[in-house]
Amino acid sequence: MAETYAGEFYCVKCKEKREAEGDVVVSESGRRMAKATCPVCGTKLNRILGKA
Repeated sequence: MAETYAGEFYCVKCKEKREAEGDVVVSESGRRMAKATCPVCGTKLNRILGKA
């Protein structure tokens, strides 16, 4: 089962913090990242969570 993250992301298009829910993935460098979509403009959001 995939891990999810619900919390604040910063949208670079809106230039504001948005509440969203996204999936947690591990990047190539070994860091855990949450990926979601902005509920207002539809831009992809990323948040670095920490090392896996």
